[in-house]
Amino acid sequence: MTSWSDIPLWVLFVLVPLLITQGTGLYLHARKHGYYPWLWALWGFISIPLPTILYVLFVVRPWRKAAK
Repeated sequence: MTSWSDIPLWVLFVLVPLLITQGTGLYLHARKHGYYPWLWALWGFISIPLPTILYVLFVVRPWRKAAK
């Protein structure tokens, strides 16, 4: 298993802001639309990019037509 000391410092400086941005973005959008915001935020803070991909596929669904 890789220890924290084996990970280059620049990777952490890139990864941490990406995770914070993703988790916050998912939380704000899910809260605005009422789709379990804490679930999406926690998952967004843990991994990248799978939560965003699945959120777009299952919640946002950009290919569906807007209801009139």
